Amino acid sequence: MLSGQELSRYERQLLIAGWGKKGQERLKKAEVLVAGAGGLGSAILIHLAAAGVGKIRIIDSDRVELSNLNRQTLYSINDIGKEKAIAAKDRLALLNPDIEIEALAELITEKNVFDLVAHYPIVDAMDNLPTRYLLNQVAVSRQLPLFHGAVYGFEGSATTIMPTQTPCLRCLYQGVLPGEIPVVGVTPAVIGCVQATEVIKYLIGMGELLTGRLLVYDGLSMRFSEARVKKDPNCEACGSSRPFDVGEKNES
Repeated sequence: MLSGQELSRYERQLLIAGWGKKGQERLKKAEVLVAGAGGLGSAILIHLAAAGVGKIRIIDSDRVELSNLNRQTLYSINDIGKEKAIAAKDRLALLNPDIEIEALAELITEKNVFDLVAHYPIVDAMDNLPTRYLLNQVAVSRQLPLFHGAVYGFEGSATTIMPTQTPCLRCLYQGVLPGEIPVVGVTPAVIGCVQATEVIKYLIGMGELLTGRLLVYDGLSMRFSEARVKKDPNCEACGSSRPFDVGEKNES
């Protein structure tokens, strides 16, 4: 049940058709994993916490640096040197004390990714493809939803992956982009909000998700476009000829 404080806090979103108290109670019972507490993660975490998602697990092994502050709006100059996961938890607790935040300051690796993800829907807020591929591996193996977003400069994209129903992340990307990614803070804010919207819709069970569709944002021309994406039948992660999943084998 929602407390009086929660009814007051969420008053405006309870007015949305199809949301109401039942939708808010679904959010309160929900659990979500956000992998990455950087630029994308800042926007995602702020809005999932503000909306009232009941439990959020944050995973990030980095510490706050001065160069993060142009885009990672969860943090202030006083957080420099702190573990991002812990600093994010402290900030979100001030924003919404009615939810549970779990902070894991750990590096996601092939050895621990299945344990870290557990049963949670996965929000991909990472900045490198190798780690994204590990998250994708768990999503495909356990048939967990994966909410993906990526940014580059003034450009960004987002899609929602439902294993067995949609292409997976390896269907979309080939190879690995090297080096640091240029980015202005408004771009992860836009894409992170799109991802948070997708998560909220999924948890409540309303609207149409970005399944089988890649939403593309161009901030310089201020245009959104959309591309249909298809499964790769030869995909090594979700294709019919994919190799045995070593991570799941080790887990059992």
